[in-house]
Amino acid sequence: MKKIFPSPKLPFAYRHKPVSGNTINGLGETTLRRATQIFHGSGARQLEWARLEIFFALINPFKVYWLNLVNRWLLRNADGPIAAVQQPVVDARQKSQEIKALALELGAGVVGITHLSEQALYKGTNPQYARAIVVLLPMDNEEMAYVTTNRAGAETMRAYMEITRTVIALSQRIRSMGWRARAYCEGADLLHIPLAIEAGLGQLGKHGSLICKEYGSGMRIATVLTDMPLAEDKPVDIAVDDLCVGCRRCTIDCPVDAIGDRKQTVRGVEKWYVDFDKCAPYFAHTVGCGICIEVCPWTKPGRGPGLLEKLLSKRPG
Repeated sequence: MKKIFPSPKLPFAYRHKPVSGNTINGLGETTLRRATQIFHGSGARQLEWARLEIFFALINPFKVYWLNLVNRWLLRNADGPIAAVQQPVVDARQKSQEIKALALELGAGVVGITHLSEQALYKGTNPQYARAIVVLLPMDNEEMAYVTTNRAGAETMRAYMEITRTVIALSQRIRSMGWRARAYCEGADLLHIPLAIEAGLGQLGKHGSLICKEYGSGMRIATVLTDMPLAEDKPVDIAVDDLCVGCRRCTIDCPVDAIGDRKQTVRGVEKWYVDFDKCAPYFAHTVGCGICIEVCPWTKPGRGPGLLEKLLSKRPG
């Protein structure tokens, strides 16, 4: 039975529409540059779409609002004191395995390590760290089946809270070894998807979210930045484009037609792109939306590995 999602006819509108989010994001630009904060801001700049942000916050149900408050309270420990005695790292590869095992022990689902790249930094930010430890945590698929409802919104925030606990605990353990480390959870301070891709955790899907082999897009991402010498992972090919080029599931099911069937140039890079001006207002109206993630074939639990094998087997040669 086909799900009926909320109408794309919104109960609100801007009296004076802000600068297009697509323009701010750099849609059509052929020169490489950093991204600019536009939604879920860190407070570093006044956002052009700030009123939509306020509206989104005001309509959140109490449970979602409360979980968000708890998450922000936890983030007070994102950084902290470093042990006076630094434990030397003799073998970066071995230390990477130890850190990954520690992250899994602390609650992570999948872990990867990469360098801190320009693609992950917003304009005007300059965190002085060398490496990124990227963590994925799956959401409850049964709860996320209720996307566009308060129930799915609460599950999203619960997952944010759990992954926040994980990366904060990981950063604290690394600091106890005498190395700088800071936890980043929400996307207001750091772009997690480019880091996850470089860390070998997945690829960008047509719906603009990361697709990983283990969970599809049904997960949250968080990162620990650190100076600890660690061996880095490499990007992987899990055949996401092989599926996305021909699949139109998210394109068809998006109520506001924000997802296209072709990649576009964004800040000098050709990639999948979701129309911000169409997506963001509906996202706010439905307290987080998530339709495109829920309908994606990759997101069905346990399906990823088999889907990957099938797609790779169809490649010529």
